[in-house]
Amino acid sequence: MSIFEIIMLLCFAFAWPFSIRKSFVSKSNAGKSVWFLIIVLVGYVAGITHKLIYNYDNVIFLYCFNFALVFTDAVLYVRNYFIQKSNNC
Repeated sequence: MSIFEIIMLLCFAFAWPFSIRKSFVSKSNAGKSVWFLIIVLVGYVAGITHKLIYNYDNVIFLYCFNFALVFTDAVLYVRNYFIQKSNNC
C-alpha cells in the first residue's frame, strides 16, 4: 500500500463532490465532457482490476469510492442532457 496512491485518491475524492453538486444544481452540462468522464471511469476500472489481480489491498476501496463519484457525475450528465433537450423543444 502506497501512501502516495492514497493521497492521490483522497485528493480526487475531495474534488468530485464539487463537480457533482454543480451538475445537480445547475441542471446543465456546460463545461462538462462526457468523454472525459468515460476516460476517468476506464482509468478507475483499470486501477481496480490491477488491485484485484496483482496487488490487492485496502486501497481498492478508495478506487471504488472514486469510481462511484465519477459514475454519479456521469449519471447527472445524462440527466442534464435530457433536461436541456426537453427545454429546447
